[in-house]
Amino acid sequence: MNKFLILVVAVVSLVLFGFFPAVSYYTANNPAYDSIVPLYKKPISQWPAPTIDAGVNWQEFESIKRDSNYFKTQDLPDVILGKMLFFDPKLSKSNQISCSTCHDPEMGWTDRRRVGLGHDHLQGARNTMSLFNIADRTSFFWDGRAESLEKQLREPIAAHNEMAMNLDSVVVKLNKIEAYKPLFKDAYGSEKITFDGIAKALASFQRTIKNQPSRFDKFIDGAHDALTEQEIYGMHIFRTKARCMNCHSGKNLTDESFHNIGLTYYKRKYEDLGRYEITKLPEDVGKFKTPGLRDLLITRPWMHNGLFDNLEGVVNMYNSGMHMIDPTEEQKKADGLYPVTDELLKPLNLTPEEKKALVAFLESLSGTTYKMRRPEFPVE
Repeated sequence: MNKFLILVVAVVSLVLFGFFPAVSYYTANNPAYDSIVPLYKKPISQWPAPTIDAGVNWQEFESIKRDSNYFKTQDLPDVILGKMLFFDPKLSKSNQISCSTCHDPEMGWTDRRRVGLGHDHLQGARNTMSLFNIADRTSFFWDGRAESLEKQLREPIAAHNEMAMNLDSVVVKLNKIEAYKPLFKDAYGSEKITFDGIAKALASFQRTIKNQPSRFDKFIDGAHDALTEQEIYGMHIFRTKARCMNCHSGKNLTDESFHNIGLTYYKRKYEDLGRYEITKLPEDVGKFKTPGLRDLLITRPWMHNGLFDNLEGVVNMYNSGMHMIDPTEEQKKADGLYPVTDELLKPLNLTPEEKKALVAFLESLSGTTYKMRRPEFPVE
């Protein structure tokens, strides 16, 4: 084998096994990069305008910063108490399930399951949402049925297929644990344990859960070598031809709103009517909360039903336009609840290279590495 062939085999092997960046091929061989990439190596205020539909409220990208007060915040009395409660399985009927069972810091504050698994190994109906940046949310659950974090956290504690615990019984149980009383006194000035105090503490702790900066954030802040040319080109596609910023914009890459993206599975196995179950408005059938896109790689699987865990597949799905089950006029007349896919979704006609670049950009949004240690729990 001559030296040239040996070199070729070596390079191919390095690419296949991940020791050499495969994106270098695209970086050097895509003419579009030469015209597009330089446009983004400027202050964000000078970037090309995104493709936004009329009437859509959107925000420009914003970088997140490393929380310099994080460890000070973790030492606040109400956060210390909330952290203890969050990881303590005694909040459940079985004494085996804690909030962290489904929101595991080792798994991006989710559980990596298609749907949650709770008391008596009962499955939930929806995917477990990550707690990243929960302090920034304006509504909670996939259907937005809770308007505050304190109200949201009551449901998983009481749900028969989650922690299965009567809320009054939680208070009785914790009052029997002497070690909790000084924690409540430090947090609220009284050893009296109430569910309102439990909810406040849990909410205070969860509001400290934030993403860490990714290479995407470094790029926005001016480190223009933080992203490859392919990733920059993918960001351009995200902002323009792929039309993603109609729903995924701002610091957390979400509009905090609700959309029907065509995954209602109406009258089929995975049927879920989404926000309609809360509002009872026909136009809300099949609408679900827009999730943020940060740390995608550690919060999979995705969508409200957890049926998707492959970014290429998700991009292909959106590329199709997602209008596979829109009703005919006859169906609309016969069934007023037949779901209609959001008009924001349209066929994108992305090329294979554009799809690869878009996936590369989405992967660059993951940057969190810190894994929180679990506390030692008070015992009776």
